[in-house]
Amino acid sequence: MADKAPAWVVPVMRAGYTSRAIVYTVVGGLALAAALDGGQAEGTTGALADLKSEPFGTALLWVIAVGLVCYAIWRFIAAALDLERRGDDSSGLFARGGLVVTGLIHAALGVSVAGLALGGGGGGGSGAEDWTARLMSWPYGRWIAAAIALGIAGAGVYYIHKGIAQKYKRTMRVTPTTQKLDPALQAGFIAQGTLIAIVGLLMGLAALQSNPEQAGGVGDALAQVRSVPYGRVALGVIALGVLGFALENLVEARYRIVPARAGSDVETLAQRAKQKAQDAQNEAKKAAQGN
Repeated sequence: MADKAPAWVVPVMRAGYTSRAIVYTVVGGLALAAALDGGQAEGTTGALADLKSEPFGTALLWVIAVGLVCYAIWRFIAAALDLERRGDDSSGLFARGGLVVTGLIHAALGVSVAGLALGGGGGGGSGAEDWTARLMSWPYGRWIAAAIALGIAGAGVYYIHKGIAQKYKRTMRVTPTTQKLDPALQAGFIAQGTLIAIVGLLMGLAALQSNPEQAGGVGDALAQVRSVPYGRVALGVIALGVLGFALENLVEARYRIVPARAGSDVETLAQRAKQKAQDAQNEAKKAAQGN
């Protein structure tokens, strides 16, 4: 384990979170537009393919692709050097394994975005459907797909838990901005976790039914939300949550700390919350003694 992270991991991390913010701004914005006008929401790849037709769209796609690869590199290094100080016990190794998984996902997405920038098509169906079909063509592929689906759904549950339990505060610096935006950050994690969990459930259903067409990515998850009663309202709520997650990534790009790099003088939102709870407890004790 490194005693202190090298300085270059910080700009790499910030580039990655900025790129994620752009991606989810586009996805959330298109989903909100679909909720308002009754259209079809786009998934990640479809939304970025639409971006290509905009002025400077290709240049922006390259920026996003490089940033997503930077985010992947950051996750790999954070796992290898334990830059988030998770530890070497079973829970720590599990958490670091999760960093590797998210790194692989974002590396694949970065390569996909680079393909779009080079002129690759964004249509042709769901990427999740294509990958599930490939997996299920392998020996024991159905069970491999089911295991991956379980992992994706578990990641979604983790994001929801991270939002509800406010685990993100552990690495967020205390500033007036982070304190004011905290409710939006929390809602963003919960919305993102919900979408990821739906993606995992769709892939799991495809594996159980041996039907890759049942699998789907973020666009299919948004379509599932759209199909329920009052689906446009639900889609609008989810879209706002995705935009909140985009905001959360932008805030992390600016205010996130690397625990293995930051000094002891840096205060996080988690430390501030713990101190407030301790102060309230002390005040309650004083009041009880006074009575």
